[in-house]
Amino acid sequence: MHAELIINATHWETRVALLENGSVVEFHVERVAERGYVGNIYKGRVVRVLPGMQAAFVNIGLERTAFLYVTDVYDHLSEFELMLGRSEDEENCLTDSNTEEEQTLHYIPPSFRIEDLLHEGQEILVQVAKDPIGSKGARVTSHISLPGRHLVLMPTMNHLGISRKIEDESERKRLKEIIDSLRPNGFGFIARTASEGAKTENIRAEMEFLLQLWSNIQKRAENLHCPSLVYEDLDITLRVVRDLFTCDLKRLVVDSRPTYERILAFIETIALHLRPSVELYEQPKPIFDAFSIEVELSKALRKKVWLKSGGYILIESTEALTAIDVNTGKYVGKHQLEDTILKTNLEAAKEIAFQLRLRNIGGLIIIDFIDMENAANREDVFNALKEAIKKDRSKTNILRMSKIGLIQMTRKRSRENLHHILCEPCFYCEGAGELKSKRTLCYEIFRRIQRETMHNDSTTVNLLVHPRIGEMLFKEENRNVELLEKSLEREITIVSKPEFHLEQYQIKYS
Repeated sequence: MHAELIINATHWETRVALLENGSVVEFHVERVAERGYVGNIYKGRVVRVLPGMQAAFVNIGLERTAFLYVTDVYDHLSEFELMLGRSEDEENCLTDSNTEEEQTLHYIPPSFRIEDLLHEGQEILVQVAKDPIGSKGARVTSHISLPGRHLVLMPTMNHLGISRKIEDESERKRLKEIIDSLRPNGFGFIARTASEGAKTENIRAEMEFLLQLWSNIQKRAENLHCPSLVYEDLDITLRVVRDLFTCDLKRLVVDSRPTYERILAFIETIALHLRPSVELYEQPKPIFDAFSIEVELSKALRKKVWLKSGGYILIESTEALTAIDVNTGKYVGKHQLEDTILKTNLEAAKEIAFQLRLRNIGGLIIIDFIDMENAANREDVFNALKEAIKKDRSKTNILRMSKIGLIQMTRKRSRENLHHILCEPCFYCEGAGELKSKRTLCYEIFRRIQRETMHNDSTTVNLLVHPRIGEMLFKEENRNVELLEKSLEREITIVSKPEFHLEQYQIKYS
């Protein structure tokens, strides 16, 4: 498999595309004005305990209070053992689950009650596990985890795990012995996929770094008021280098020299051997255009996705679930109807797995395949979907196809999907449809100006936009407008046009 990471870095946002064999399979974006919180550690205060839900609301300083489940409250396994007097059979309640590429530990105590563990006004150290999504606040946990390139430190759990993606038993045993011999008593570690083949000295160095980081976090938390941010995770650029840039990737290409230099400096501390694989893109054509990524992202916002055979799938998302409908469309086949349906369903299964990953669709997903009379054909489609979903780093669970062609599945939801990031509800039709968000339009305009000024000698850029876009450009995005003027050495004038549709704009050069 030919895999590449393409990074488009600007003053206002950083976009990352993971390509496999030239096709976009994952897309990540982080905007300076809308940066996420996953991985951040906060000193929070319990504001409400909900016995009926066995959960609590915690003020961590964000707009909405965070949500903490009872199973995420206790820090130390030894406390579980003391309180439960756990038998050998109860030890089997501890199970490893696969979250993306590394395993995490979850233990559900049989009789703990949230009201016995927390009280209003209590201060607690928590880490954001899920960003706020829609009207929901962030989900937090007191089971802190600090990821490095080779290891994940779990300072509140005395556990040792190996990534399930490391399949060689001798290598698993080697890593376990190394980590077990190096780790301090009471500290848990997980060997990540990137640790496969790592030298002992590299593992030791990273372990020491993570332990020192945890010590610094504890000291900082003691001196901060509540609520406060105690530790901020890496930005998206360094996160993808840490988490996605493995030996399986042929190269990483970035179009910003400052970002390129930051990546090189970061790699020198975690994986020096990857330095030759990092490239600086300096061509005049925008990097996402050069790799045909802009076109793919535009397609990813459409509800209808055409299949090569002429069939298509429809993707509709609601608050509760995502429904995907498969249709034969223009495809009429060459033989029997059942063969035509089977071919369409098999092609759709692969495309659906691809779209779920690209769009980052999570939660409950219902797929309505075209009805098939033959049970063996239904099994073939089910297996095709399972096989196609194996490349997905998010945890999934797929149920077998029903007689009427329905497959139910779940996909771990850890962040907003692509549609929610790039779009917002349409105020023209009172939420019946959606428009590109104002910020998305501003950045689209910036990119178009960058692209078009390469081919003209103008000194002034006259921008005609809807008043809402003009307001954002004058206020929230004013700094980025100034930076764009400076980099292009051109003056940008903004004129509001009330008669324009929100997504309508004109750029004139003089």
